[in-house]
Formats: sequence, C-alpha cells, structure tokens
Amino acid sequence: MRDNGRVRAEYGDYGDFQDLVDEVSALLGAPATLEDRDFRLIAFGVHDSDDDAATDPVRTRSILTRQSTAEVRAWFERFGIARATAPVRIPAAPDAGVVRGRLCLPVRHGGFAYGYVWLIDEAEHSPAQLAAAMSVAARIGEQLAAMSRAGAETGRALRALLTAAGRTDRDTAEDALRFALDRDADEPHALVCVRAPEGESPGPLPGLRTIPSAAALARVPERRRGELIALLVRLRTLQVLAPARTAAARLLDAVGAAGVVAGLSASRGSLAELPGAWREATSAARAAQAQPALGPIAKWSNLGPYRLLTALPADSAPDPAVAPLLIPAHQELAHTAEVFLDHAGQAGRTATALAIHRQTLYYRLSRIEQLTGLDLADGEARLLLHMALKAARL
Repeated sequence: MRDNGRVRAEYGDYGDFQDLVDEVSALLGAPATLEDRDFRLIAFGVHDSDDDAATDPVRTRSILTRQSTAEVRAWFERFGIARATAPVRIPAAPDAGVVRGRLCLPVRHGGFAYGYVWLIDEAEHSPAQLAAAMSVAARIGEQLAAMSRAGAETGRALRALLTAAGRTDRDTAEDALRFALDRDADEPHALVCVRAPEGESPGPLPGLRTIPSAAALARVPERRRGELIALLVRLRTLQVLAPARTAAARLLDAVGAAGVVAGLSASRGSLAELPGAWREATSAARAAQAQPALGPIAKWSNLGPYRLLTALPADSAPDPAVAPLLIPAHQELAHTAEVFLDHAGQAGRTATALAIHRQTLYYRLSRIEQLTGLDLADGEARLLLHMALKAARL
C-alpha cells in the first residue's frame, strides 16, 4: 500500500507539514499522520508496504474523510494526550475500530497542544529515536502556532471592520485586515454568515485552515440576539461564487448544530466593500431561517422578495392591518393567507396545497378579510398582506 500524503486544495498548502510528517515516518519506520487538536487531518505520510497491517479502519477513515469518529477520539483522549509532553502509547480498542496500537507524539508549542502525530506502531524505539521524533513534533507545533496566530489576527481585523461604527474606525480596521491578509488582500472575496436559531449559539469556531479558501474567521455580535460567525472566503474570480458555497458547507458541517444556516453575499473586489457584503450575508442567513426552502445555505442573489424584506429592522412591528392575523390563535388563518398568496390567489391550487375543500378555503378567506380589513380582490391589499406575512417570519 502506498499513501500519498499531501493535503492541499481544501486545507491550504501544507507542504512543510508533509515534509515533517515524512521525516517522522523515516525516523520511526512507521506510517504517520498529522491531525489538529480537533482530530482533523492535516497531512499523512508516504509509506510503502504490501502489509495490510500497515493501516487500519481508523487511519483509512481519517485519510478519506479527514476526521476521526467521536468514539475514536474519546478512546485516544482517555490516555491524557491533550496534556502529554512525551510520546504516549495507546493500546488497540477493536470496539472503537482501533485494531492496532498507536504511538502518539503530542504536537505542542508554548504549553499548548496544537495537534498530534499518529503512528500505527507497536515496535520499541530507543530514547534517541523518540527524542528525535519529538523534536520534529515540536517544529510542527511551532508552525501550527504561527498559523493560529495569523488566523486570530485576521479574525480580529475582520470583526473590527464588520462592527466599525464610523468612517475612521472602518478605515483603521480595513488597514489592519489588509496587513493581516497580506497578498490575499487584493483578491476577490465573498462573506459567509452563519446564524443559529434564536437563543442558541452557533457553536465553537473551527480551525481556519480546515475550511477551504478561508481567509478569515470571526465571531460578530448581532444586536439583541447573540453572535454570528463571519467567514471571509477567497474567490478565484468575481464571477464564480462556488468556493464560498463550498466553504459555507464545510463550516456548517464543522459547527454541527441543529437549525444553523448560512448566508452568502455577492462577490466583492475590494476590502472596503466588505461591510456591504456582510449586510447581504446576514440578510441571506435571516432569510434562510425564515424560509427553509432557501436554506440551509442561501445566496443573496437568490432571495427574491427577501432582499427587500430583510432590509427592514429585525425588531420592526408588523403592519397594523395584518397584526391581528399574527397572534397564535389565528396561526391557521395566517398560513392559509400565505399559501393563497403564494399561489397567486388561485383558489383551486390553494385548496389542493392545503388539502381542504374550496368552501372551507372561502370561509377562511372571508375571516381573513374580517380580521385585517383588507379586500383580497385588491392588488395592493394582497401585496401588503403577502409582504407582511413574509416579513413576520424574519
């Protein structure tokens, strides 16, 4: 079996890590993989062998899916690897899919664990071999720490730009983000907004390098609601938004919480345009929660009427004419009105969609007119009711 271990396109260029992982493999004579502290794959070593025992289901899954299962992680963490400063021997655990023992080299820097080098290795090694391997792990830790600091700096600068209250603050934050992004600053970008259901948190931030094309990642406060996640994505061209959608999907997968959605802005050619892109991304995320058919990843360009509706303040009161229809006791009537208007006022299609008799529909429509004072035969009245019902979802 031959493993080709360079993980590039989705996780950034990890060529330096690849060389270091290969160095560990050569020192200890066993196939090695490098994962971050959340057990996501960074690189895996080149290893020539016709022996099927050179790998096992855990290693295979890590390489193919770039992550380990919760059961495997729990088994490994039982042995104190997050605090270890020396090699750790981990026995096999067939129930968790670990059919062969492991040697774990903690990857640390500055007293903090940044990841682990794993070897399917049950052989004995001399203290000199292990010391040499740990020296390589320390070099890996130094590089991961530098990448983490760089990611934190871009995240702070992005947050500052998206929350800046005045022109001076925006200019300062834009300069800081330009400095942090370095050569990437002049590339086209798009913004992704991740939003959790009301009253919930979108969860912990994943590592920046685990998200393809990610340039910056930050938490951004949302007035009266909590926090959002902002992801700045590098694009190849202004015309192709596919990398942003791929990054949004990876971010949602990493967050892993129920009901979390993402909104995508249109592309932008300069950092000065990012505050406008953020308004688009947050609007798209709001719309995705209000209208599940748009989500879980909604593009600003595909929002239709929600592009206008999301421009309304999030805490704006409903129109007085429609307000009586929005109380819980009239939920069925509100739904009937929305379906009727979604079907362009066609009674037959509406009755079919609601699975009710036409006479029942006509009775409900008359009740809606009584409650709202609106004439559903009037185009402007229909427009007001339709928009108010859609806005109420937001």
